[in-house]
Amino acid sequence: SRYGPKMPLAVDCTAELIRCKVLDSSGRLKSHELILSYGLALVRFVNLITERKQKMVSIPLRQLAREVDIPVWVVDLRHELTHGKLPRLALCRKGCDVVLDWLRKMYWSRQLGNNLCEEDQDEDEEVEQEEVEANAELDSDAWE
Repeated sequence: SRYGPKMPLAVDCTAELIRCKVLDSSGRLKSHELILSYGLALVRFVNLITERKQKMVSIPLRQLAREVDIPVWVVDLRHELTHGKLPRLALCRKGCDVVLDWLRKMYWSRQLGNNLCEEDQDEDEEVEQEEVEANAELDSDAWE
């Protein structure tokens, strides 16, 4: 709150995603409301994080995301949320978890020093393998 309107993007995105998880666990919102809440937080994350890398010439969002190690399927999820049919709640929850993990690795661990990164390296490799396997299921038929 001390930053006011100049809040770091990662802090703002983390706060919105955590807010979604808290609302989800409260049981007060309906599925559709949760999808919209997660959706807005995920769209803002992808847009804000990739926006800094956008040059004068328009660069495809998927390419920008790859440059900062955001999984391509998260960009596809953002596209569906923005332009297509709303995805299932389970996919939004998964997107939130993946993005929070990205923020933890790329922002929060660096803020706290590299000790966290080193301790989590073995765990990250296991999670990464599980993510690759899970993402294989998120092909084109997963959107239906």
